Amino acid sequence: MFYRPEDGHGLPHNPFNAIVTPRPIGWISTRGSDGRDNLAPYSFFNAVAYVPPQVMFASTSAKSDRGDTKDSVAHIRETGVFAVNIVEYAMRDVMNQSSGAWDKSVDEFELAGIDKAECDTIACPRVANAPATLECKLTQIVQLPGEANFTVFGEVTGVHMRDDCIKDGIFDVLSFNPLTRMGYRDYSVIREKFSLKRPGE
Repeated sequence: MFYRPEDGHGLPHNPFNAIVTPRPIGWISTRGSDGRDNLAPYSFFNAVAYVPPQVMFASTSAKSDRGDTKDSVAHIRETGVFAVNIVEYAMRDVMNQSSGAWDKSVDEFELAGIDKAECDTIACPRVANAPATLECKLTQIVQLPGEANFTVFGEVTGVHMRDDCIKDGIFDVLSFNPLTRMGYRDYSVIREKFSLKRPGE
């Protein structure tokens, strides 16, 4: 099968995000200039640089109470900071609860019963019991082609790792099993890993 996106795929559901899979989930926490906190998962998320460490996430839809974007991007525009919380399998249900298109006045931490803590290097909340959290200062927001498509880049200024996730000096993902996003309404979980040496190592 071959199709041109502008012509449509002819399938019952769009296969694009099922092809680019699995994707890590960035559970983005923010605080608006009005002091309201927000928490929402984004599956267009990844690390993009080592030195200095940098990450990105993309927001691809809008809410009527935010104009051209969603709460996360609106808050980051105001404050210039955000935190990326890593989602473990055990938090799948509360993560999903936080994904709704809730009113901008809603605090998803409270809505889903998620414990909140303060970040250390930025004025922002974080998921207290997340396996890891990356505190980030905004470097740039890039508007992509299409309505409401924004990519947010940030430099990591602080890193939290849950103590039980560090085994023999390594951040062990199998100790908490990261949740990943597939296509459609599907998710997956990391429960095994293997290592490969690069040529010449």
